Amino acid sequence: MPQLDRAAPLPDAMQGRWIDVDSQTIALVVADGEITCFGSVVEYDFKDIEDVDGALTVSLRIHDPADEDAFQRANITELVITPEGEFHAYNVKFASQFTRWVDA
Repeated sequence: MPQLDRAAPLPDAMQGRWIDVDSQTIALVVADGEITCFGSVVEYDFKDIEDVDGALTVSLRIHDPADEDAFQRANITELVITPEGEFHAYNVKFASQFTRWVDA
């Protein structure tokens, strides 16, 4: 799987504004290659995008192995759209399911 630069856009299916299904106060925004969650931009160096058994998966990574543990605890590290269409974001400390934001 090729490594894509941070500036490369995430898949179209992930673009847009999403809201946590359990907490309407948590938003996730994907705008091209930028991801914002919990009010902060996710700082990453590159991403891997692959389809695994029908699940669209984006893995966010950094170049410096010495900072990998801290990165994995402080940031979203994986975005997944399941074959059933559910959108999940997670890292080693949490997992959340998101649904597309709909303006009222």
